[in-house]
Amino acid sequence: MSAPQFGGTAEAIGADVQREMTGLSWRDEPECPPFDDLRLLRLSYWGFDDRVHDGELVVAASVVDDVLTAFESIFAARFPLGAMKRIDAFGADDHASMAANNCSAFNYRLIETSVGSGTPRLSQHSFGMAIDINPVQNPWVRDDAVLPPAGTEYLDRDDIRPGMIVRPGPVVAAFESVGWQWGGEWKAYQDYHHFSASGG
Repeated sequence: MSAPQFGGTAEAIGADVQREMTGLSWRDEPECPPFDDLRLLRLSYWGFDDRVHDGELVVAASVVDDVLTAFESIFAARFPLGAMKRIDAFGADDHASMAANNCSAFNYRLIETSVGSGTPRLSQHSFGMAIDINPVQNPWVRDDAVLPPAGTEYLDRDDIRPGMIVRPGPVVAAFESVGWQWGGEWKAYQDYHHFSASGG
């Protein structure tokens, strides 16, 4: 039997998906990207059950090639992912998506003042230029705060277990190969699940 092959496609956001996104991940606001500037990706990935699954992400049209290249590398390494559903399945609630160990991308939202600089500003997810991977195994950490709370089990980054993103490792290598940056080495706080095209 031949080994499973990576599948990755990109398509325009169709009318049905637009309706599902409107009022949730997509807002009719001036700074929110128009649907024409976004793409729906359908990607295959290895799950923690050692089986291949199909997932979806919405990203900026300008980074489609980067994201497909990175996820093909992650697939080749058989790095397991918890889930990959458009964040609309969670009501565009980032906390709910993280708690479900979901990989997510586009979501028009502010950086929370509790986890950011204290100044409300749009997240890079708002432009489809950031991706979060396995938030439970790779939590956001600042002092004693851990998001999602289940990520507390993974604060020891030297105790490497399946799904954890570390350097050296296949996920960091995959995104850095296309010029994206990892939040796991930020100084003020660590966002171990976060990758972005701009470094923010």
